[in-house]
Amino acid sequence: MTRGALYAQAIRGPVVLMTVGALFALHQSGHISFARTWPLIIIVFGLVKLFERMLSPYPPAGGPRR
Repeated sequence: MTRGALYAQAIRGPVVLMTVGALFALHQSGHISFARTWPLIIIVFGLVKLFERMLSPYPPAGGPRR
């Protein structure tokens, strides 16, 4: 694995945790209901996974076989 891919994998947890914390803080302050913002967690998780795939040196599984 390249250094960039390892870095992307290492920040996945903290990024998702900070997103959840920010959403709960917004919910507690009364600005936005958590029920309306939970899809943002899925979007952030997907973006981080996409970032990991871009930095990975290996081709995606299930690609064309030779």
